[in-house]
Amino acid sequence: MKVVRFEQTINGRPYIIEVSAVGHDRWRADIARKGGGTTALMPFYGTTPNEAADLLSGWLTRAAAPSHSR
Repeated sequence: MKVVRFEQTINGRPYIIEVSAVGHDRWRADIARKGGGTTALMPFYGTTPNEAADLLSGWLTRAAAPSHSR
């Protein structure tokens, strides 16, 4: 199985996103753990590795954004 890895810094934290082919024009993105394997986070799907990684990255950007007290 082909796996594509993306290393990104999101909101100051490093992430490794692993994207794997799961079908014709179907890719699944997960956050990779340091010791191997992936996290329990819901995977994100796209038609290309970049699209799947971008969807996960966008969600992480919103979810990990610092909260602002009012």
